[in-house]
Amino acid sequence: MSELIDKLLILRSPGIGPVGYEKLIRQYGSVSAVADTLRNNIELLDSVMREIDAADSMGIHFVTDDSEYYPVSLRNVKGHPPIICVRGNLETLLRPMVGIVGTRHATAAGMKFVSDIAKTFAEHSVAVVSGMAIGTDTAAHRGALLASGNTQTVAVLGGGVDYVWPLENESLYYEIIERGAVVSEMPVGFVPRGTNFVQRNRWIAGMAGKLILGEADLKSGSMTTARFASDFNREIWAVPSHPSDPRSAGPNSLIAGHIAKLCSGPIDFFDDNKTSAKNRSGDDKNSESENALLDALGTVPVSESVLADVVKKTVSEIKRDLVVLELRGLVQKTNGGYVKV
Repeated sequence: MSELIDKLLILRSPGIGPVGYEKLIRQYGSVSAVADTLRNNIELLDSVMREIDAADSMGIHFVTDDSEYYPVSLRNVKGHPPIICVRGNLETLLRPMVGIVGTRHATAAGMKFVSDIAKTFAEHSVAVVSGMAIGTDTAAHRGALLASGNTQTVAVLGGGVDYVWPLENESLYYEIIERGAVVSEMPVGFVPRGTNFVQRNRWIAGMAGKLILGEADLKSGSMTTARFASDFNREIWAVPSHPSDPRSAGPNSLIAGHIAKLCSGPIDFFDDNKTSAKNRSGDDKNSESENALLDALGTVPVSESVLADVVKKTVSEIKRDLVVLELRGLVQKTNGGYVKV
């Protein structure tokens, strides 16, 4: 406990972050030597003790970078946080991790894709790391939670680990605490500011062995995460989309620039999905007509009349087949026609 107090005294000093922390230790020779210069600051010491008491009352753990629970990939990042606060299951941090991020304004098809791939990673004992924002992040966390087990996903927050943001994800926050882990480098009770989310994105990239980027515009925070991942030499994958949608600009640019590999789904990462994909295209789809319809559909809505022309059938026949596919959850009707899901 005394060593934790010493480290927190340094980190909670005004203007001191991970880089300043390391600089002070090099200057004074040890953590305790630096802390000795701060012990007479009664206000600082009182603040640290109150934080420790608050964390204890909420079941929050302080995980130092020499702990077995500190994520290995993050420890290898220069300037990593010396201490992270963790609420939930510490065992989650021992798993290999994949980061999945994207826009808050994701399409239904984009969120379904992300959810499916997150579930598959979780089923293969890989924890899904994201930022608990609405949209893509939410789909990634919820997809991972569809898999069985209690070490499926990690939410990295910009505020204190006890500060729920956005409020729309309060129920998700408690689900993650129950079956995963919520992580932050910020003090318990800290209310986030805009700049904190950039650092949050850095740690998502740092914790993940690979990063998958869903829908995202060029100036999004998710693209910042991708840049951090590139700096850390992480494997980057991007989900392509129609070029007319601004949410495709981010992933498409990474693919075009050879910064990211094109992500087409779980089949890119897990061999066992190749068999299941073949089964879905054969046994689960009962006719060549339905297969042809699915081949004609993507994320951009297509009308019944266009589909009829593509597969050379009447509109009434197309409607019948679409109803069957919609009931199976393979297609979805939108204002502009049908999309594959």
